[in-house]
Amino acid sequence: MTLRLFVALEPPGAVRRRLESVAGEIRRRAGPAAEAVKWVRGENVHLTLQFLGNVPEERVPDVALALAEAARAARPLRLEVRGAGGFPSARRPRVVWAGLAGDLLPLAALVQDLGRRLAPLGFAPEDRPWSPHLTLGRARGGGAPGLAGALSAVKDAEVGGWRAGELVLFRSHLAPEGPRYEAIRRDVFGGGR
Repeated sequence: MTLRLFVALEPPGAVRRRLESVAGEIRRRAGPAAEAVKWVRGENVHLTLQFLGNVPEERVPDVALALAEAARAARPLRLEVRGAGGFPSARRPRVVWAGLAGDLLPLAALVQDLGRRLAPLGFAPEDRPWSPHLTLGRARGGGAPGLAGALSAVKDAEVGGWRAGELVLFRSHLAPEGPRYEAIRRDVFGGGR
């Protein structure tokens, strides 16, 4: 059996609820153009550090050990959610996102360390540079024109922040109504100190 896995940081419920409000404001302002986007449910919002894909069940303990080591070497991070935008551009985004500020250099170092620990297990980091963001929605097809004005209206939105203190290994259960994410392992930064 294989499990579809990814490693992430999980914002608290209060931040997720505020992000739902920001996404709702984008949808309201965009009108019919928002229908081209599959919006992420609030409980599914997370900060992906590395996507692992389909992992054979017998390899999960090795992945868990790499995560535990990376978490033990990390320190808690203060992250602030600010603004929104779109990749590759706000004019025709394929991904609608909320931005991050705060301890971004230590966060990037954590992502690199995690990649170094997972690469020998066959989970190479992505080729493109990592860009910290929280995905609010994904456009169907080649992008969603007509969102630029709505994204511009929330580009400076202050959502709030949190103290990220653990790595989470999530299992993704895919379903027609949308994915459900299950936290299967949590490792506290600094070994729980």
